[in-house]
Formats: sequence, structure tokens, C-alpha cells
Amino acid sequence: MKVRSDIAVLLREGHSDTYIAKMLGCHRATVYRARQALLMLPTGPVPAMQRLYAEALPTGRVAEYRPSRMPTSPAQAAANRERLLAALRNEAA
Repeated sequence: MKVRSDIAVLLREGHSDTYIAKMLGCHRATVYRARQALLMLPTGPVPAMQRLYAEALPTGRVAEYRPSRMPTSPAQAAANRERLLAALRNEAA
């Protein structure tokens, strides 16, 4: 495959496929195919599901997963709801 030189230059500078496609007015798939032809596949963080599938012994848990905010437990959600309703009742009165 013949790769456009402008795509190759931007890929070597480290720009994303979407950015290059917008800058040059071509389709993102064109940029991705050029990246494949140049053997410059993205090396960013591996998505959680791919890490899960890559585990030697799948446990159902992703080792490096650290959510930015822990989910609220059902008991905490109920307590929050009660406090909100009490606050709304006091404002209405």
C-alpha cells in the first residue's frame, strides 16, 4: 500500500487518527490503514476488557482497575434519598 506522505509525517509526530483525518479531510479508516502499513499501531493503555481477556487465569477482575469514584451501595443510596426527601419537606413547609 502506498502511504500518503502527509499522513506518514503526522503519524510520526504522534497525532491521533481522528486528528489527522480532520486535518487532512480524509476518512479515519484511511489513516488507520496507513498506520498499519507503516507498522505504527497505537500503544496506548489497554482497555479493561482486553486486559481481562489477557489474564493467564481469568478471575473476572481487572488487576489495575481503580475507579475515579466508588459506586454507591444500596444502603447509602437509600440514606441519601431519605436525607434529600427530608430536606425537600423542610423547604416546602
